[in-house]
Amino acid sequence: MRSDLIYGALTHISNRYQLCQLASKATRKLHKPNTRLQDTTNEVLVRFHEASPMGAHGDTKVALEQVSQQRRAA
Repeated sequence: MRSDLIYGALTHISNRYQLCQLASKATRKLHKPNTRLQDTTNEVLVRFHEASPMGAHGDTKVALEQVSQQRRAA
């Protein structure tokens, strides 16, 4: 369920508003045509649970670029 993914992502981001902002930016960057937007959003939340989307220094732009590079490699 998506609520489980959201609570998992909150382990790295304590502010829910910031989580929504980062998830929407990442979803827009990572979404591929002809795929469901819901699946892309779920994938973003899983990635946020596995690693901090803020990066080591809180730089969200660098973190989003790294995620996008990982997705291209997969």
